[in-house]
Amino acid sequence: MTLPIPRSPVPGPRSPRRILLVAGEASGDIHGGDLVAALKRQAPEVEVFGVGGPSLHAAGMRIVVDTATIAGMGLVEARDKLGALIRTYRQLKQILRTEPPDLLVLIDFPEFNLRLAKIAKQVGVPVFYYISPQVWAWRKRRVHTIAKRVDRLAAIFPFESAFYASHGCSVEFVGHPLVDRVHPTRSREDTFQRYGFDPARKLIALLPGSRSQEVHYLLAPMLGAAALLGDAYQCVVAAAPTLPAEDLHAHTKGLSVRVIQGDTYNLVHAADLVLVASGTATLETALLERPMVIVYRLAPFTYLLARLLIDVPFIGMPNLIAEHRVVPELIQSRVTPERIATEARRLLTDAQAYSVAKEGLREVRRRLGGGGAAERAAALVVDMLRSRMKNSE
Repeated sequence: MTLPIPRSPVPGPRSPRRILLVAGEASGDIHGGDLVAALKRQAPEVEVFGVGGPSLHAAGMRIVVDTATIAGMGLVEARDKLGALIRTYRQLKQILRTEPPDLLVLIDFPEFNLRLAKIAKQVGVPVFYYISPQVWAWRKRRVHTIAKRVDRLAAIFPFESAFYASHGCSVEFVGHPLVDRVHPTRSREDTFQRYGFDPARKLIALLPGSRSQEVHYLLAPMLGAAALLGDAYQCVVAAAPTLPAEDLHAHTKGLSVRVIQGDTYNLVHAADLVLVASGTATLETALLERPMVIVYRLAPFTYLLARLLIDVPFIGMPNLIAEHRVVPELIQSRVTPERIATEARRLLTDAQAYSVAKEGLREVRRRLGGGGAAERAAALVVDMLRSRMKNSE
């Protein structure tokens, strides 16, 4: 699916130009950076300031609060960041009330951002949400809050539009921003040569996650599966740069498994199969059209709680987007070396199953749009600024 990129007229000299943008996590900073860069191309006079990190700063946003001071994952991190979150919320609330911008742009981070959206509505500042909250997966009642507090949503998954629209939200599917980001920089042959892989054996890439807790639960069963698959295959851990290299090497000590950091897209592109932790990496792997086995495992109590809150037919994003099981996914007690090896072997030895998975992933890529998500989202922002200018005349 290739979506057209709308070309909104740039507001004139008298138009509003101040945008408060809030990206409370590292991924939001990256996608926000692309959005602000696109906005600067369409309306270079617009001033953007707010909460962001290096990507937003590089794109030209004035950083009021660094994302790193408030970003956190899990209960411990959230507790440690609580003071900074409260201070940031009060600071932004003060800005909205005393120096209201012309538009509030929110990127993901729903627990914080929806509270800020309430203040914006109270003082008459329009709200635009990019990377809309995944309320279709859990806490669906929050969609009513979004409908009240958010003026316009930019959806990045194709099925989100119908869900939000059915609950009274003004929403538009802009495509997924990762489509423009996920590309290999070299050929499969060059990657094999660069790292000395054996061209006569199939390559399996292991992506155990980007956080230590994920690696704790997933790397051992992945390595166990690699051992069961034997020397007919070669395996590499495509490690996130956020993980301590010494910890990864400790896990793989004595095994014929390489650990390579900082080259994930090229390694996945070169691989015949990927064993991948559920999350954004499954979407990146799908965009590279590599068949995969998705694994998902949490602490027992956390998993029981998640089962009560999450209401989706699949855990893996490729399967959710395709609306059927394109690739296998193993959850909780099913994440064992034996089961992972069984699913991996089936895909690697059954040509028809492998081909069906590849075609399913091509369809997932088509459904995510043909690129240009940030440009479309920026055009919506410009349109909202133009509408606000007309309403104020």
